[in-house]
Amino acid sequence: MRLAALLFLLSLTAESAFPQSTDLRPAPAVEFLAGYASFVDDAMIDHAIFGAAARVYLTPRVAVGPEFVYMRGPGEDRDLYLTGNLTFDVLPPRDGVPRRVTPFLVAGGGFFQHSDGFGPFDFTSYEGAFTGGGGVRGWISRRVYMLADVRFGWELHARVNAGIGIGL
Repeated sequence: MRLAALLFLLSLTAESAFPQSTDLRPAPAVEFLAGYASFVDDAMIDHAIFGAAARVYLTPRVAVGPEFVYMRGPGEDRDLYLTGNLTFDVLPPRDGVPRRVTPFLVAGGGFFQHSDGFGPFDFTSYEGAFTGGGGVRGWISRRVYMLADVRFGWELHARVNAGIGIGL
């Protein structure tokens, strides 16, 4: 009986012994992206970017989530990326609230679809994809932020994104 009472009392104090409880994680977020990408070929091939992403924090600094990006190139050149991203916030939040300016690193892997037209013929290919880079989020209000990042990925390209995010 004494052992049970002691374990009960210890369990009441255990939560305060772990300062990084799940309550300190930032809220999940959705992001809407636009930007520019340049694919490496015989010459650089410019693309406009439109996309959306979501993040759910596993720890106060590490988040995961999907990202969908549509890229529109010259002529009939179109690319789709669907990746799962891992984001690491360089600076930890304060009491579960992100810092006003938050630098981050991001890496993602997933699926790539390329389609293009050659005269009367259409061509579509599929392969694996990955991206990696870093950027910064600047909070406008408690729930809204702007972001910018630079990434490199496969199919070999450099990408610059800007966007707006909303904490849920």
